[in-house]
This record gives sequence, structure tokens and C-alpha cells, in this order.
Amino acid sequence: MTQPELEAMAADAYVYGYPLVAGLTMLDRFVNGGLGVLPPAPFNRFAHATRRAGPEDDFGSANVDVLYSVAPLDLSEGPQLLRVPEAGPAYYVLQFVDAWTANFAYIGSRATGTAAQTWLIVPPGWHGTPTDPDRVIVAPTTVAVLVGRFACAGPEDLPRVRALQAGLVLEPMEPGGLAAGLPAPDPEVPERLAFFERLRIWAAAFPPAGPDQDYQQRFAPLGLLDPGPSPYRGAVPDWTLALASGLAAGRERVEDATRPPEDHPAGEWRAALHLFDHNVDFLGPGTLDGPEWRIADRRAAYLSRAAAARAGLWGSHAYEALSAATTEDADGRPLDGAHQYTLRFPPDGLPPVAAFWSLTVYGLPDHCLVPDPGGRYAIGDRTPGLVRDPDGGLTLHLGHERPADPAGAANWLPAPDGPFRPVMRLYRPGPAALDGSYRLPPLRRR
Repeated sequence: MTQPELEAMAADAYVYGYPLVAGLTMLDRFVNGGLGVLPPAPFNRFAHATRRAGPEDDFGSANVDVLYSVAPLDLSEGPQLLRVPEAGPAYYVLQFVDAWTANFAYIGSRATGTAAQTWLIVPPGWHGTPTDPDRVIVAPTTVAVLVGRFACAGPEDLPRVRALQAGLVLEPMEPGGLAAGLPAPDPEVPERLAFFERLRIWAAAFPPAGPDQDYQQRFAPLGLLDPGPSPYRGAVPDWTLALASGLAAGRERVEDATRPPEDHPAGEWRAALHLFDHNVDFLGPGTLDGPEWRIADRRAAYLSRAAAARAGLWGSHAYEALSAATTEDADGRPLDGAHQYTLRFPPDGLPPVAAFWSLTVYGLPDHCLVPDPGGRYAIGDRTPGLVRDPDGGLTLHLGHERPADPAGAANWLPAPDGPFRPVMRLYRPGPAALDGSYRLPPLRRR
């Protein structure tokens, strides 16, 4: 095989394998050190965020609408029982993500209701007899992650959410098992080839769907199918160079897939309606199996899957929660908190949701929350004291300076004194949001 052919194959392998490597690297980081407001947790145990995210948390696009509860799952220990308490009327979701970042099941307000419920989570190929066959979730890989999101309206709502978190119970069906955890890549592999070593080890430990396993066979010349000792230790220079060059090309391909098109309308909000539709093989409870929620072309799905893992790791399908963002005003000018902006919803044009909607502002270029003395980091239909327009519409105000008039101040979302990016989140979006017929209005500079 020629050098250019090896490089092209390595680029394809990077796109294909990036979600597995990124997802399990993050999972390993979480188990050993925690993530943001979440403390670390061993496999098959929950970690709970006890406060909402804030500007002191150094991670991008922090969600202030919900409190997270996350459990790394390792079903090599055997099936796990999940007990969920009565949740009441507020929104919540428990989302299941496999090692390849496929969302394969949902429990919660939309999917299964808010009554107390018990589920059995089983590993692939399990042949036991469940007590309730209708309450079984089959994981596609033995390692997965359970991501819980509980709507939290503010500090006064924290006791309610913490009580729900405390009611989540995850326990083995048969005590005494031993979780295998993540197999360790060879530490002697040079850093420039560490990605391929992780992909080799983890793809063997957590095999994907059958058609994907067939596709993987083409990567044999890259050493990705080699069992036993790592082929990347002491690799010959030409082969190493080809793999490293292909990795760089694949990384650029994934980055390109996360960038918005250059010919978009000025001020357009960009929503990734189908970014997470790459799973077509393992659609369990709470997922939707219609053709509109499947990327039929597997090669296209690999790139979409990689872009989703890069831009929103462990994000949900749009039918569960939908995000949209923009960086421009209605005239195509970059948003900057030095100016004042309005976001005007007509009486019949509020975001269509079955749960709630929320708008958050992030500073650029780090996409982090910016400190605000008043502590307002989001505004939406749960915000108390919003003032409606005379015709029943709603006008929100964004900018660094507090509006002088009382109505503007009540509807004000503080922005940094510099470039910013607003993100609109719709929880349980309505049909008009999901079919694209509803469009968020652009921001207008005053």
C-alpha cells in the first residue's frame, strides 16, 4: 500500500474511531477525577451535581437549566437494577449512551413518564430471564454512561432536585460481580500514535454493530485489528509518518464538519436537528425509530457521529432537547456585549415546547459563562417577572449594560463586554421545531 493510500485510510479511521476514543477518554477522566460540578464516581455508581453550573466552572457551554446525575456503567459485572423515584411535574431525563456514543435509550418525562419505575440494564448477549420483560434496557456495549438531567428553576428548587437525585438507586442484580473497567492502552506507544492505540484496544473490547465491524476490516493495514502487543511500539518511521499525517487530516475533517456553512442567512440560528441520528442499530426504550431520525448512509453517519462527539459529547437527540446558537445579529454583524440587542417573539412565535425553553449567553472564544453580579445566566419561560409586550409578545434584551427602563431590565440577559454567543435550548421541542418550520427570530442591534 502506498504512502498516500495509508494516509487516506488513517484519516478515515480517525473519523470512524474518534467518538469511541473521545467518549471513553472522557469517561475515564470522569471516573478518576470528575467533570466540572460532578465529583468522580466508580463504575455503577452515581455522581450528583449539587449546584447549578456557574462561571467558576471552566468548561464550555455549561448548562445552567439542569442539575446532572451521571453514572459510568460497566456491565461486565452483570446486569444492573435502576430504581427511579416519582419525579413530579418537572422535566427530567435519564439518557443512555454506549461506548461509541450511540444514544440507545431514554427514561424520563417524555419517554416513560414521571411515575416511580424500576429498570434492568443488561449487557449485550445476555440470556437471563427478567422479572419484567417490558422494563429491560439492553446496552450495545458492556461499558456505557448514564446521563441524568433534572430541570432546576433556581436556588429555591435545589432541595427538590437533590431529593430526586438521592432517590436514584443503581445496584447489581446479583451482588459479588467484578467490573472489568476500561482496558489500558500500552503506555509505551508514542504520543503521536496514542489515538490509534486507544482505538485498537477499545474497539476490540467494545465491538460495534455488525455492519460497523465489517467496515473496520479495511483498517487492518493500520494495525487496528492486531491482537496482542501493540504494533505502534517501535513502528517504522515511514509507517508512523503516514498514520500521523492521516490523523491530522482526519482531525481537520471532523473540525470542518462542526463549522457552520459560510453561506447561511444573516443572523440565522443554527440548530443541529439531526446531528445525533447516527445510531440506526440499537434503538431501545424511549428512542424514536422513524426514518426522519436515522442517517441512512453509514459513511455519512460516521462523520456526523464524530462531529457530534466533538461539538456536544453525550448530547441527546433533538426530539429530547434541541439547542440552537448564533454569533451574528440580523445584519450579519458579530454579536458584542458593547451593544444592546433585542430578541422579539411575536404573540404566536414563542419557542414551541412541551417542557420549557431557556436562553443562555457565553463569552467567546472559550464559550464559558461570564460572571454577573446579579447571578442571572439564563432567561426563559420559567423566569419570574418577565414583562410581556402590549400585543402579548415577548422582547428579551441582551447586552452588557442593564437597560434603563423597568420592562427592559426585567427582560434583560446580561452579556459580557465583548464577543458572545447565545444558545437557545428547547426541552421536549414541539413538532414545528422538529420539522424546521419554526424559526427563531434574529437578534437586532438597537
